[in-house]
Amino acid sequence: MNIRCIALDLDHTTLNSQGHLSTYTRQALAYAIGKGVHVVVASGRALNSLPEEIRAFGGIRYAVTSNGAAVYDLSTNACLKQYKLTEQSVREILRLSKGVHAAFEAFIDGKPFAQADYVADPLRYGTKSISYVQSTRTPVADFPDFILQNASRLDCMDLVIDDPGLKARLWKLFEEKLTDVYITSSVGQLLEISYKDCGKHSGVQFVLEQLGLPRESLAAFGDGDNDAHMLEYAGIGIAVANASDACKAAADRITLSNDEDGVAREIFHILEEQGDI
Repeated sequence: MNIRCIALDLDHTTLNSQGHLSTYTRQALAYAIGKGVHVVVASGRALNSLPEEIRAFGGIRYAVTSNGAAVYDLSTNACLKQYKLTEQSVREILRLSKGVHAAFEAFIDGKPFAQADYVADPLRYGTKSISYVQSTRTPVADFPDFILQNASRLDCMDLVIDDPGLKARLWKLFEEKLTDVYITSSVGQLLEISYKDCGKHSGVQFVLEQLGLPRESLAAFGDGDNDAHMLEYAGIGIAVANASDACKAAADRITLSNDEDGVAREIFHILEEQGDI
């Protein structure tokens, strides 16, 4: 074993339930970086909604954002790789979802926008992370018009849906009707849509190519369905105990939960296994 890169999902994986890095996790990340291991963010979050304590953490240079729609160098904020949804698919997503009870989010060059009534009352659409939504999303009154005006500029789109049956039906419909999209879900109420070549695994592969490292040197951590492909791609894929069934099925190992410092404990375990401790 020779792990030289660690890819970290953030929410419900590396961050605790309060949305922060624990002291022990900070120690583990700093120790790994000190041993020359590259620590890479691999998140469904857009660039502008990454936590400041992650962006300011010394030694974390690369961030795969918006489920692989864009990869950034955090030291300069330079966008190293980016995909955009096609205008045709954006228009078709709007058409196919017209009239359903769902809120829209859209991301343009790392900036999150959302329809105004969702930002005002996230609970209406099943989202409990009220402060996160309201502090990171720019509200837009006429969101369908906003999407159409920016149809060629979107990194990705989310539908926020509080009805699991509706979410499943739309997911199936989009897969049947759209040929150039990647669809995934990080949490129960989100349906996340980006260009077909996206996915965290795609973004992490790009970072490994930049670093000149093989996939066998990668350890990846996650909790959601949107992490499954990345865990399958990695040399070692690790799911936290609170992960979804799909994420656990894709993992080589299962560690403790995000509130039990599962990521930190497994990082130290990996480093010990390969003689770095």
